[in-house]
Amino acid sequence: MTAPGGHARRTGPARHEQPEIDEAALVAARAADRVVVAARERGSARWTAFFEPLPDRLRDDEIRDLRATALRVRAAFGPRDSIRDVLSADVTEPLLDAVDRLLKALARRDMGARS
Repeated sequence: MTAPGGHARRTGPARHEQPEIDEAALVAARAADRVVVAARERGSARWTAFFEPLPDRLRDDEIRDLRATALRVRAAFGPRDSIRDVLSADVTEPLLDAVDRLLKALARRDMGARS
C-alpha cells in the first residue's frame, strides 16, 4: 500500500521497536558488504550481481520483508552451487552465521506473536 507522497505504508512494527531483529539484520548487512567487496575483487560478476542489492535490503527492509531477504542470502549457500566455491570461508561464514541469527530472531518473534 502506498501512502500520500509515494511512500509505502508500514504494516508492522518499526524495526527499531524490535532491536534484536534490527541488530541481527545490520550485522548481516555488514557481512554481506564484505561478500560484495570480495566477489568484486575476485572478478565474480555473477555473485557480485547476486549480492549487490542484499546489504541495503538487510539494512532497510521492514521486518515483514526481512525473512525473504535472509532466505535469498541463504540460497547462495546451496549444496551444488555455493558462494563458498568462489570466496574464502573467512568472508562467507560470518555472513552465513549472521543470516542464520537473523532467521532465528525472526522465528522467535513469530512464535511470540502466536502465543
